[in-house]
Amino acid sequence: MALIPINMKDGSIEKEREVIVGIDLGTTNSLVAYMKDDRAVCVKGDDGKSTLVPSVVHFTPGGDVIVGDVARDKLVTDPANTIYSVKRLMGKSYKDVKDLQGFFGYTILDDDTESLVKIRVKDRFYTPVELSAHILRELKTRIQTELDTTISKAVITVPAYFNDNQRQATRDAGKLAGLDVLRIVNEPTAAALAYGIGLDPSQSETIAVFDLGGGTFDISILQIHDGIFEVLATNGDTFLGGDDFDHAILSFFCKQLKIDEKILTEEKSLGQSLRLQAETAKKKLSETDIYEGSVDGQMVRINRNEFENLIRSHIRRMLDCCRQALSDAKKTVAQIDKVVMVGGSTRVPLVKRSVADFFHKPVYDNLDPDEVVALGAAIQADILAGNRKELLLLDVTPLSLGIETVGGLMDTIIARNSKVPTKAGRQYTTSVDGQKNLKVAVYQGERDLVEHNRKLGEFILRGIPPMPAGLPKIDIQFIINADGILTVRARELRSGIEQQIDIRPTYGIDEEAMAKMLLDSIAHAQEDMRIRAVLEARNEANNLLLAGDKFLQQNDAILSEEEKNTTKALLTALLEATKTEDKDVIHRAIETLNNYTTPLAHRAMDKTILTAMKGKAVV
Repeated sequence: MALIPINMKDGSIEKEREVIVGIDLGTTNSLVAYMKDDRAVCVKGDDGKSTLVPSVVHFTPGGDVIVGDVARDKLVTDPANTIYSVKRLMGKSYKDVKDLQGFFGYTILDDDTESLVKIRVKDRFYTPVELSAHILRELKTRIQTELDTTISKAVITVPAYFNDNQRQATRDAGKLAGLDVLRIVNEPTAAALAYGIGLDPSQSETIAVFDLGGGTFDISILQIHDGIFEVLATNGDTFLGGDDFDHAILSFFCKQLKIDEKILTEEKSLGQSLRLQAETAKKKLSETDIYEGSVDGQMVRINRNEFENLIRSHIRRMLDCCRQALSDAKKTVAQIDKVVMVGGSTRVPLVKRSVADFFHKPVYDNLDPDEVVALGAAIQADILAGNRKELLLLDVTPLSLGIETVGGLMDTIIARNSKVPTKAGRQYTTSVDGQKNLKVAVYQGERDLVEHNRKLGEFILRGIPPMPAGLPKIDIQFIINADGILTVRARELRSGIEQQIDIRPTYGIDEEAMAKMLLDSIAHAQEDMRIRAVLEARNEANNLLLAGDKFLQQNDAILSEEEKNTTKALLTALLEATKTEDKDVIHRAIETLNNYTTPLAHRAMDKTILTAMKGKAVV
């Protein structure tokens, strides 16, 4: 028999408050928080000590997946199978991150395309979405253990500069982890909420959020009016953070011990010992003036003044970013009402002093800087749960809206729970040479395949100038006005031809059907992701097969018979791979083909340039 809670004051039946959690999916660490006795709290691990879950995923030789502290310990002993900083890869293609390959200890698939990046672990290929889902599952397990109940809804934070692809990838990761992601919230907005900023709709403020983590630095200028947070400007450096402070101390210790820093790439255990000592020193120097420790029996020593001299150049770079963000926001220091500090590295006293001096005001730093974003996400979750009656929730889209792409896939353009009115768009291209018409089919739903979603309408963009596949640029915009009318507009940017369709508010469906669609999307997330991955791999492979045939025809004269025969054999192997239902088989065939043909393509390019430049003088 179920027990029903009763309010003892007036005898009314109390409705149990729905628990929606707030998650900070971080580059270095991740956290989960919830509302407890009307206060946001972060959940600690089994040891009852730390609320931080290192954003590290390790694949064991037996195929198991480990997340968190234990996985972090494998960064030195098994780097090829230990994935970190996956947040930097979210929503990115290989072209976006190819210059960072040296930064990662694991292998990123070089497919030289605009498709989303894949990470190779042994003979399997993972997307950042799948890897992030492992971290989110760990957080979900942690909160469910704490509350002894099933958690299915969450708010997840992302950096203010994340684009639509990166935000959608974060939503997909949540879904794959079995979470209904109600809202994607900007990290600086969450940090402000944690301090109660913006909860009073009658107040208007301009605030700066200074976010210094382990590996990244962001400064955001926010305008808050009527409870709405608008990001005026954001700036920063994705390779500037507390890790740089650690490295400065490590270099200082190397000079003390007369160690050549270059040998640390080979002497991994010594390098790890020095790094850990440097990290400990940085933390201790926030509380004391002198730190002493030992590495391999040798004493190391540094004082706060020496440490501050080592990091002044890094702090100058941060303040330059602050200056640029203010300029972009068209604001002066005097117009900033509050400065909020986020990220563990803001504990360094020189950072606090420098930021306070720059903005000419004391900083907000009395909340744990590691936890502040997750705490704000929990407050946003509480608002969405309807537990804060004094705050008005804006109208939102009940289900995701998107279009059908090659292979029958649903590409979301406006995500579920986006505020209305809203506008979002994405650029596409043709898949066939000389394509003159493009069908735009609009769907509503949360599944990866359009066949499982609800079709709202379609139109044909006619008269695209005949061009090679991939050359036309077709901009598709979704606009929802305050009355709930959806307008879908397609425009070929080179020729200017345009077509659109209006879909009336009847695209909404009843709550029962909507709930079923949402439950289905989470229940089938794993299978949907598998099918999507296979279809995307096939699409990628088919594009490569077309490109490979063209390459052989165009460069017949400069390729040897052996090179032509090997390329044909690899193309045939790739064609056979596309007939399987295993994305890893297809990706391995793609990788093998690319590894062989890339040097040939470079040679062909050099030959083309030489021919084009023949007889011409270079000034």
